[in-house]
Amino acid sequence: MKKLFLIAIAIIGFSISSNAQDIKFGFKGGVNFSALNGDNLSGNPDGRTGYHLGAVAQVGLTDMFALQPELVYSAQGVKNVDIDYINIPVLLKLKFAKLFSVEAGPQFGFVVNNDLDNAFSGFTSKVETKSFDLSGAVGAGVEFGAFFGQLRYNFGFTNVIDIENLDTKNSTFQVSVGYYIF
Repeated sequence: MKKLFLIAIAIIGFSISSNAQDIKFGFKGGVNFSALNGDNLSGNPDGRTGYHLGAVAQVGLTDMFALQPELVYSAQGVKNVDIDYINIPVLLKLKFAKLFSVEAGPQFGFVVNNDLDNAFSGFTSKVETKSFDLSGAVGAGVEFGAFFGQLRYNFGFTNVIDIENLDTKNSTFQVSVGYYIF
């Protein structure tokens, strides 16, 4: 966990020091609507409504483009299967009309908590989550001075649960509000 935190700080620090043209730093939080998707996933389990909290940096590259790395705790999974992550999205942000933006990029997730024992108690072998999740993120945002709001969809590329012949990828819709402290 300490290594993960240090890596995230290094990424954010490198991003900030590489271009001091327009730098913002703030915090965000909001609600998650999560599900697990996959080809062999039976029963279509109900999604989980969770939350996310984290830090945001925005480094202006030009007047229209910015790099936005984040460090976010995210409660995901499905009903009766809680899988919580420390997510590090690194997004390229296209800003227009000085108010709106669209963003896209990779997200690197690290499992920090899971509750699989109750959901898969009937399996003969131990069921575990993969410790790493690679996702893509696309979204849109709006800024009003120091306040901002975001809508984002995160779609998993890697399997979340380590079971043979079971395809389980994260799918999370996020609604966030935040504040830039500088």
